[in-house]
Amino acid sequence: MQITKNKVAGIHYTLRDNEGTIIDTSDGRDPLYYLHGAGNLIIGMEEGLEGKSKGDKFQLKIAPEKGYGQKDPAMTQKVPRSAFGDQDVRVGMKFSTDRGDVVTVTEVGLDSVTVDANHPLAGVELNFAVEVMEVRNATEEEITHGHVHGPGGHHHH
Repeated sequence: MQITKNKVAGIHYTLRDNEGTIIDTSDGRDPLYYLHGAGNLIIGMEEGLEGKSKGDKFQLKIAPEKGYGQKDPAMTQKVPRSAFGDQDVRVGMKFSTDRGDVVTVTEVGLDSVTVDANHPLAGVELNFAVEVMEVRNATEEEITHGHVHGPGGHHHH
């Protein structure tokens, strides 16, 4: 059975940057299950998995445009240091905004803090090693809900 729209696929993956550093991996965990065509994975990953079958092992190089996009300078802004109260703010810290967006502190000054709302992998070329572990038909409920309900399709909301 091939991975096509409305199929559930279980994959193992390792994601590396261009220097070979592992960014994320499913090694040592259960496979990642997803509903193909529902937009739950980045575009480049779905395109690379289209037509693959159980047992397929392959490499995917995904450009930022089909991954998390290019970095958008408009998503970086300076905010008053006072917005953080007396918290010890450091570069690399993450905060949630009032709208629920996650921002990362990129610079701390005396009176201001620079935060970046870009995805941490924006602008990064993604290098995946992928193995397809399972492909099955999605249940009607999974198709209606737009996501997988576990490896066998069973899940209670």
